[in-house]
Amino acid sequence: MAGNSDPLTPRAKLAVTAGKAVAAASRAAGRGSGSVIGGRVALKLDPDLLAKLAQNLDVVLVSATNGKTTTTRLIAEALRAAGPVVSNALGANMPAGITSALAGGSDARYGVIEVDEKYLAGVARDTEPKCIALLNLSRDQLDRAAETRMLAENWREGLAGSKAVIVANADDPLVVWAASSSPNVIWVAAGQMWKDDAWSCPSCGGVMQRPGDDWFCGECGFRRPTPSWALSGDHVLDPHGSAWPIHLQLPGRANKANAASSAAVAAVFGVPPQVALERMYQVQAVAGRYDVVQFQERDLRLLLAKNPAGWLETFSLIDPPPTPVILSVNARGADGTDTSWLWDVDYTRLTGHPICVIGDRKLDLAVRLEVANQQFQVCDNLDQAVQLCPPGRIEVIANYTAFQDLRRRVGN
Repeated sequence: MAGNSDPLTPRAKLAVTAGKAVAAASRAAGRGSGSVIGGRVALKLDPDLLAKLAQNLDVVLVSATNGKTTTTRLIAEALRAAGPVVSNALGANMPAGITSALAGGSDARYGVIEVDEKYLAGVARDTEPKCIALLNLSRDQLDRAAETRMLAENWREGLAGSKAVIVANADDPLVVWAASSSPNVIWVAAGQMWKDDAWSCPSCGGVMQRPGDDWFCGECGFRRPTPSWALSGDHVLDPHGSAWPIHLQLPGRANKANAASSAAVAAVFGVPPQVALERMYQVQAVAGRYDVVQFQERDLRLLLAKNPAGWLETFSLIDPPPTPVILSVNARGADGTDTSWLWDVDYTRLTGHPICVIGDRKLDLAVRLEVANQQFQVCDNLDQAVQLCPPGRIEVIANYTAFQDLRRRVGN
């Protein structure tokens, strides 16, 4: 059990203490949670600290382009039925942030860790996870992330021969190809709404055939594996064919898919689907996402969408027209500085909604909406946009740093 066998070395303890001190100083200076800078300092003092912190934990890693923060939170809630959990719940998902999170969980039995796609192989090597959940791969931050096929190859090589149980989405060909190098895979039929990154076979480059919900390569025979878990409407089907109802406070089909994958992960640790799914109901919002906040006598629902796949899922959540929609896009370092992805999003789905556009790159978005024949107004800031909307509900959709700006402005 964590914390009582094999205590940390003096060097590791020093690194943890120093990291926490730096994080606290960063928070006191108003520079955010301090988890990243604290983790960086700790890893400088002891480069093996992540491995040492993970050695007494049963670790779950969660990686994907979309949904990893929410799924990490759902898995953590489910596993709390079996023991104490430490998790990087706020989404600091590179080695420094992960190290910081684990340093705060000395009595934990389970570590449930969200990992940025580019760092998955290295973090898996350091933490020797018992389970890895792979949800999807799609285009994201094209200026700094490798294209999806290269990321899938990185996963495939990094996970080859892994002792971990891989819980993988059978409906995403890139994920299936990446996971297929592992000896122990549990396939989940979680669905795939965004298909534009999976028309060519990741194995041979041939054209994917997609009859109905199935997929296969007509040239090399690479095909969708038979899932043992599945999302079916509002239920999760387990390997025995039992259907378990999903009751979530989080909206949308994508979160039901996240719950299905989370139930499969929980079962690896002996938590039954009914218990796991009941505990997931406790999650109301994830780092501000899906929160409804009162602002200027309106009800703003805050929705995060970082890339084409995320925007597509988010459009399926919003209330029908004429509910107003505020869109905010930045292109700072954490977002990726290339906004060409806006052209991959189908904005005709917003037809009938009054739209206001804000954010650093509001003009890029305005050009895109103009081409999509949408009615919109460009605004200087959130306050101005909200004033243009009638009283009642407003859907606010923002990418990463734009979302953080919104949360600060509405005091969330």
